[in-house]
Amino acid sequence: MKKFITVFFTVGLIGLFASAGLSYASEKDDAKAMVKKTAAYVKYAGKEKAIAEIKKPKGMFVKGELYVFAYDLQGVMLAHPKDPTLIGTNLYAVPDSDGKLFRKEIVEKAKSKGSGWVDYKYLNPETNEMEHKTTYLLRMYDIVICCGVYRDYSHEGD
Repeated sequence: MKKFITVFFTVGLIGLFASAGLSYASEKDDAKAMVKKTAAYVKYAGKEKAIAEIKKPKGMFVKGELYVFAYDLQGVMLAHPKDPTLIGTNLYAVPDSDGKLFRKEIVEKAKSKGSGWVDYKYLNPETNEMEHKTTYLLRMYDIVICCGVYRDYSHEGD
């Protein structure tokens, strides 16, 4: 019986961790889909209308912790629905809390590859905690459309 309980508990933990991983993968898929939806909107409505929509805190490109933001090709924030104080600021050389120049990486990856993922730390506006974030980016004309997923590692190992 003790062996059964151990196996049952182990299988349950594996299932829990696997579903957490699937949830994260699903969130990454959602972030990528939001970026692609935004790119389609840029094509349809034009850059100015798209940027205006991205800026809206309750706009069509905000879904809980998922939100789209955009830079130009020099690292100037064009639109951000959660922190409008960033708009118009060149953030190219502003690092995360670990000193990583993630915006530079976002812009350079957009210029060289057109799309991809960048990992860094960022203040989650929903939890107000510094969290790991991975952001999907896509270059659309002269703007870089981004959406990221937060991962809270602060309680791992507790």
